[in-house]
Amino acid sequence: MVFTRAPLGNVRIELAKHMQSVYFSTGQVFIDMTCGGGGHTRKILETVPNVKIYGLDRDPVAFERGVRLQFEYPDSFFPMLGKFSELPSLVKSQEIPEVDGVLFDLGCSSMQFEDPRRGFGLSQDGPLDMRMDGNRFPDQPTAAEIIAHIDEERLARILKYYGEEKKAKKIARAIVEARYLFKGLKTTNELASLIESALDNETRLDKLSRPTHAATKTFQAIRIFVNNEMNELNRGIEVAYEILKPGGKLVVLTFHSLEDRIVKRHLTGIDMDEPVSRTISQKYRNAASWHEPMDIDSIFDRKWNVVTKHVVAPSFNDTLINPRCRSAKLRCATKNVEVVK
Repeated sequence: MVFTRAPLGNVRIELAKHMQSVYFSTGQVFIDMTCGGGGHTRKILETVPNVKIYGLDRDPVAFERGVRLQFEYPDSFFPMLGKFSELPSLVKSQEIPEVDGVLFDLGCSSMQFEDPRRGFGLSQDGPLDMRMDGNRFPDQPTAAEIIAHIDEERLARILKYYGEEKKAKKIARAIVEARYLFKGLKTTNELASLIESALDNETRLDKLSRPTHAATKTFQAIRIFVNNEMNELNRGIEVAYEILKPGGKLVVLTFHSLEDRIVKRHLTGIDMDEPVSRTISQKYRNAASWHEPMDIDSIFDRKWNVVTKHVVAPSFNDTLINPRCRSAKLRCATKNVEVVK
C-alpha cells in the first residue's frame, strides 16, 4: 500500500495486511475518515475489486479532490464533506449499510501544509488561519483571532498540553505582550519570528537530530486547538464503533502522542479521565465506571479486540527514507462481537 505522506516499511506492511484482510470478499463497505488527497482510497480501489469506499474529510479542498476521484470510480467511491462528529447524520442521509472497516490517518495532510494560504506551515508566509474546515463555518475563529484575544494563562496551557512545549509560559507571555507593540500577529512569519526572538534563537533538533524551527510545537498546539482535534478524534472513534458491524476492523495512524493516547484508551477500555495507575494494570480497572453485582461477570469485556499487540512504528531506516513518518504509530482492532447487544 502506498502512503501519500505517512509511513514506509514495517508500518506500511502492517497497514496493508490489516486492510486487505477486510476486503477479500465482494461488496465490502469501508469508510476513510480522513480522505485527504485520496492516497489510501485510490490504492484500495486499484487493488481490491467490488469494494465501496465512503471518503470523509472536513476540508472543502479535499472534498473537491474526492469529487474528481468519484468520476473515475462512480460506483465505488463516494465523497462526504464533514467532521468526525458530523458522520452520524451523513451515514443516515446516504443510507450507508453496516461498515466492514474504518481507517483514520490523523493530523494535517501534505496539501494543507504546502498551501501557504491555509496558514498551517512555517516554510512559507501566509495568513495565520489554520482552519481545516476553511470558510465552511464563518463563526469559527482563525488562529490569528484566537491569539489576539486569549488570555495568557489559557494560552500557556494550550501550548503545554497540545504542543508539549516546555517553554509554554515564556512563549505565551511574548505573544500577549506583542499585542501592545504591534498591530497584531496576522501571518505565519510574524508569529514564527516572534517565538524565535522570545526563545533567543534557540536551536532545536527533531527525532532525527535535524534542526527544527523553535515555533513548530506552538504551531501544532494552536492548530489542534483551532480545529478541536482531540475532541473530534474522541468522538470519531465512538462513531466508528457505532457504524462498524460486529467483527469490523478499525485501523488508526497517529502522528502525535496525544492522538495515540486517545486511541489506546479507547481500544483498552480506559476512561479518558482515568488517571494513570502505577500499581494495577489499567485494563482491569476503571474508577470512572460503576458496576452492578450482576455486571461483575462481564466486567472485563472490551468493546474492541486489539489486533496489534504492540504498537507498530517505523524503523530507523524507514525514517531516513521518509522523515515525515518518524512519529507514526499504527494500531488496529476489531469490534468485539461478544459485547454487542
